[in-house]
Amino acid sequence: MKNKMIVTGALFAFLAVLFGAFGAHALHNILMQNSTLDTFETAVRYHFYHSFAILIVAIFYERMQIKNLRIAFYLFSLGIIVFSGSLYILSLTNILILGAITPIGGLCFLIGWGLVLISFWGSKTN
Repeated sequence: MKNKMIVTGALFAFLAVLFGAFGAHALHNILMQNSTLDTFETAVRYHFYHSFAILIVAIFYERMQIKNLRIAFYLFSLGIIVFSGSLYILSLTNILILGAITPIGGLCFLIGWGLVLISFWGSKTN
């Protein structure tokens, strides 16, 4: 499971760099024309944050085997796909209805962080 988490986190981080560079250069004119550069940058930022979160969860999961951390991994992954993915598509197509599914990805992030929190709240592990 640890390898799956690390590969997933590294792949998502790779894609965040790729999308960020693509947005700054190749897609810049489209994003400016759609007035969605800020939206695209938000997608990249949260994509990065949660790629790193997946890698951190992988390290703790390897050490502690806490079930909630495995679930947080899946929620962070789903959150990247739904939250950042919907914002990427919205910013390129200007299909505003996609903004309606973005909060579902945000909810995945929140629940994932909540699971990380309760995994360590009051923990006596050194």
